[in-house]
Amino acid sequence: MADTPTWTVTIEATPERVWPWVADLGKHAEWSPKPYRVEWLTGEPGAVGSTFRSVGWLPQDKEHAMEGRVVVSEPNRVFEVVSHDAKQEWTNRFELTPQGSRTVVTKTMTGPPLSGARKAMFAVVLALFVRGAVQKGMNMLKSKVESSS
Repeated sequence: MADTPTWTVTIEATPERVWPWVADLGKHAEWSPKPYRVEWLTGEPGAVGSTFRSVGWLPQDKEHAMEGRVVVSEPNRVFEVVSHDAKQEWTNRFELTPQGSRTVVTKTMTGPPLSGARKAMFAVVLALFVRGAVQKGMNMLKSKVESSS
């Protein structure tokens, strides 16, 4: 994709408090605005090389299944997974940047290269469905972390 979508939220908590909410895919269901579930297939949850199966909401597919693996897990800094379905592969990366007692969390989503009509269609879907939903999830992450002890 030519444009790599990113989302950012600043959380009133240290990276050590934010990390468990980002690096534990099971906790993602607690801050997802749409139904989401995950099961670990191999390895330790959250460890590099571990594999998982997730089911979540996409436009036109409310039970979209993907399989993936953890490719980066640098505690309190970076968590990245690569997921795929039968058609394409996506990377979701979370970067935690400390700012005093706060943490800036940036999510980056990278998908397959697109061109022509597929690129134009993805831009519309991104604008209408994805951007707002992901930002809502990031805001829910902020709320969950800040309200946890």
